[in-house]
Amino acid sequence: MGRLEGRRAVITGAGDGIGRGLARVFAAEGARVVVADIDPDAGRRTADELGGAGVFVEVDMGDLDAVDALADAAVAAWGGIDICVNNAWGGGEISRFEHKTPDGLARAMAVGFHGPVRLMTRLYPGMRERGHGRVVNMCSLNGVDAHVGTAEYNAAKEALRAATRTAAREWAPHGVTVNAVCPAAKSAAFRRVMAAHPELEAAADAANPMGRIGDPETDIAPVVVFLAADESRYLTGNTLFVDGGSHINGSAWAPDLGDDRPDGGEG
Repeated sequence: MGRLEGRRAVITGAGDGIGRGLARVFAAEGARVVVADIDPDAGRRTADELGGAGVFVEVDMGDLDAVDALADAAVAAWGGIDICVNNAWGGGEISRFEHKTPDGLARAMAVGFHGPVRLMTRLYPGMRERGHGRVVNMCSLNGVDAHVGTAEYNAAKEALRAATRTAAREWAPHGVTVNAVCPAAKSAAFRRVMAAHPELEAAADAANPMGRIGDPETDIAPVVVFLAADESRYLTGNTLFVDGGSHINGSAWAPDLGDDRPDGGEG
């Protein structure tokens, strides 16, 4: 018997990176998984890896109608959902704070905050009725440590972390736990950043107290399984930093974004 035997989960952004690692480990622990992703090829590939334990649903988490459709499809697929993992992210450009645009900020909040909150609240009534539920929101060290260049991401993830605590407080009497995980992992988003700033990967590894950035499947997923399993029934409203200790002293690495000087120069 796996630790998630008989449980039904929906994991967003499960086509690649951390989400894919979570889906694979959840299925190995006995869960049936709805693989939700905006990329149909990646999402179907992950679902296929899970065999009969996985189904794919295409979703743009920044579209609330699509999130509603995901919630309905997830419940229909397995007859209910016991575990909701909000992991999806929509990407964004690394740039200085003053160059962020209203559209970019709005998109970040739509994908990183409004969509996850909508999915949680749509799935909560079924969890409450059963007296059992687990919500895990994948947040980020970026907001906690104020990483440069990613203001929209930082803000969205910190907003979700705040909502996590409030939902935990309100839903605790009904057997529904809500926790956040701030991971340090070589995810799809991490790989995109490193492709644009290749000098950062070695610096990121070196800055980590354990000397490396984690693996989605072997370092991050087991902790999320714990939060989704029965053993965590008395743990709610918390943030777990699954980061090799990165949060202890903050981030010592940063991309060079230039410096807008009064004389008009940059560099």
